[in-house]
Amino acid sequence: MSFPTLPRRAFLGSTLATGVAAAAPRMLLSAPQSAALPIPRGTAEHCIYFWLGGGMAQIDTFDPKRRGDPKKKLPGCYYDKIPTNVPGIEVTEHLRRTAEVMDRVAVVRSVTHPQSGEHGTATHFVHTGRRPSETIRYPSIGSIVAHELPPPDGLPSYILMGYPNASRDPGFLGPKAGYLHVADLHAGPSGFAPPADISASRQSRRKRLLDELRRRSDKDPTLRPQAETLDQFQKLAGPEFLSLFDMQDESSTLREAYGGAFGQRCLLARRLVQAGVRFVEVSFHLNFLNGTGWDTHNNGQLSQHLLIQELDAAFSSLIKDLEQHGLLEKVLIVIGTEFGRPPEFDGGGGRGHQSKGFSLVLAGGGLRGGQAYGETDELSKKIISNPVSIPDFLATVCCALKIDPAKELRDGGRPVPITDGGKPIRKLFA
Repeated sequence: MSFPTLPRRAFLGSTLATGVAAAAPRMLLSAPQSAALPIPRGTAEHCIYFWLGGGMAQIDTFDPKRRGDPKKKLPGCYYDKIPTNVPGIEVTEHLRRTAEVMDRVAVVRSVTHPQSGEHGTATHFVHTGRRPSETIRYPSIGSIVAHELPPPDGLPSYILMGYPNASRDPGFLGPKAGYLHVADLHAGPSGFAPPADISASRQSRRKRLLDELRRRSDKDPTLRPQAETLDQFQKLAGPEFLSLFDMQDESSTLREAYGGAFGQRCLLARRLVQAGVRFVEVSFHLNFLNGTGWDTHNNGQLSQHLLIQELDAAFSSLIKDLEQHGLLEKVLIVIGTEFGRPPEFDGGGGRGHQSKGFSLVLAGGGLRGGQAYGETDELSKKIISNPVSIPDFLATVCCALKIDPAKELRDGGRPVPITDGGKPIRKLFA
């Protein structure tokens, strides 16, 4: 019996068409349903990022549960919980002022990641959305914002008041996306203010030398990078930028409302973003208050309330202050920490580490406040609904700032998405 023959091109075309037709139903079924959804966008142009290094206990702050007792080894919250101005959302008793502005706040109670053992690795993960790598230096969220948003005129894009280390670095984005470190709250960045022994005439001679370098750079392109760097430094060392660190023109009532040292840094952060700085990280490094900071092992738990009260004053005051200046929709506030704490108490009455269910907090930036997204069990130990990965959380931050979290950056020739497959929390967008 003989069979009809087909030309080779016709046979291949027929086979391909049959294969595509057979695969089409499977392709339709497996395609992500969210692929066609537009990326949500907030209204933020700046970000103030609180960093609570050590691991804020979500069960003692933004996700309180039943009362526990370290003496009886009864797991639970260390404090009583109180209602907020949003029905159904409760916080710890030491967040009283925050409770009054909860309608502007979104608490994400179901954050999870696998890095619970070591603070440094977890800190890097929360800042970058990736584990440390030997082959690629990932940029921090601050550097991503500095890279993606238009730079402010004459000001740095990214200022760090806290811990200058690899977790905050620009990685492969390079120095232009790096931070300016501020150690002295009142004097500004070290080395920017002229020394007291430099006379006006000496300063004038230095300016003339810089003017000469500029003139030469017009003729010699190799001198241009040096001239541009010195120009930028001159702007930052000038009176306009350094005046931002003189907060005496703020009312004493406002300064007192912000609270102690951490609160004063947050007030400075408001002044910096108001002037145009894109991203300010303010680290809560006040370990002397309880001896351990937010890493409340052992006796650190006893005076944890002092930390929470300081956070409460600063956070609530910043929300109201930004609101009064008409900036709350333009500024995204983030409360970040490397992981949470379990409901159980350790041998010294403190708490260990917990990364499989903890809280991070957002406010402003066009996000819809008055929400507690995600849910943990009766002891805030396990997530029971809407888990949020760190890439998801960072994608939400990016979208609030109108940055596409799936955009590919370049490490040399290698494409690197801004987030590692992160999906923004759409419910938080108005």
